[in-house]
Amino acid sequence: MRFHETVEIHGHLMDTGILARVLDDVLSYGGDYEVESIDLGKSHDDESHAKIIVGADSADQLSRILMHIQVHGVNSVSSDEVLLRPAERDGVFPADFYSTTNLETVVHLGGQWVPVEHPEMDCGLVVSGGRVRTIPVPEVRAGDMIVCGVSGVKTVLPVSDHSTRMYGTFQSLSSSTTSMSPQYQALLVRTIARQIRELKAEGFSVLWVAGPAVVQAGAAPAMVALVEAGYVDVLFSGNAFAALDIEAALYGAAIGNESARAHATERGHEQRIRTINTIRGAGSITTAVEDGILTSGIMHAIVKANKKFVLVGSVRDDGPLPDVHTDVLAGQRAMREALHGVGFAMMIASMLHSVATANILPASIPVACVDIDPSNVTRLVDRGFAQAVGVVTDSGLFLEQLAQELVADYPSRSGTGPLPGSV
Repeated sequence: MRFHETVEIHGHLMDTGILARVLDDVLSYGGDYEVESIDLGKSHDDESHAKIIVGADSADQLSRILMHIQVHGVNSVSSDEVLLRPAERDGVFPADFYSTTNLETVVHLGGQWVPVEHPEMDCGLVVSGGRVRTIPVPEVRAGDMIVCGVSGVKTVLPVSDHSTRMYGTFQSLSSSTTSMSPQYQALLVRTIARQIRELKAEGFSVLWVAGPAVVQAGAAPAMVALVEAGYVDVLFSGNAFAALDIEAALYGAAIGNESARAHATERGHEQRIRTINTIRGAGSITTAVEDGILTSGIMHAIVKANKKFVLVGSVRDDGPLPDVHTDVLAGQRAMREALHGVGFAMMIASMLHSVATANILPASIPVACVDIDPSNVTRLVDRGFAQAVGVVTDSGLFLEQLAQELVADYPSRSGTGPLPGSV
């Protein structure tokens, strides 16, 4: 006995390759398909529409296939009511729970399509008081009503301007594993800067996820300028980034950034732990700034500008600094709480924290990923973001160029000229 479901998909199906990926995914999960109808539109900017009959050997297999292809915006044509089951234990979903995507999602509940609050991938959906929100598995409590199966759940792809295809164009420019020409990189930087300015003008915040390479590359002055100009609203990072930045501020150079002294930093680890000890003695980074102990650097600028920061640690950390979340679940909760109002995410030179952030961001938020390692950029851009731009370059060079684009007086302050073609 075969089980079937008719699904539909809207969008630019052919030139984006979405339809081919959907059909490949159906086959890779052991199903089959029949294209019932397809309307390709009459002009380049017209969206296409396709109906597909998906088949599988069991209801469970069919549900898994339908859940999987929803990442492409594929939804059942039916409007069945959502299925709810209570969680039997703390920290455990029902076996057939609906696994979320990072797309905007709606649930058919009580005869109405209810939007899911705070879309996030790899979570479940909990219903309470007529509202639906994503919930990570550790947060589940016995008795919570959890959405199960795929019936009554639909995803919505982010709206994009297909006529300009800005993100698709620049993603293709930046995805090459070879070095980008200066003209291409300048084009990418200007595009990112324009997007940041537009979203800030609309009242959105800019989230930055930064790794210690930002400090090691000597880009702290550029990032400080961006903070002071109002282009850094939320910072996610770890102990190493903050400790390196504060170490450089207190001692003039951080270990790993010895170019400032033109010779190896002697007893660099002692310098690092003394830095951490100083901040621990103050009680927090904020207190160290208020007491005049920390007077420069990125973390100083973040505190002085009254911006949010979330530092989440790992088992490798020395110290750590007193502001670092050592409980990763508490760190995840703090990161989620800091996302309200974010409209753009800049991920630079940080693989682990960037992946962690990508896991909790909705797909509707534009993302720019910058790293010298092409594999890191590819991994981040492929996290399911329709509006991601990847830039393979040195983080220090990128931040200098971005500061020149966004901060009016930065070229004269840094002693460098503007980007080619800048206005």
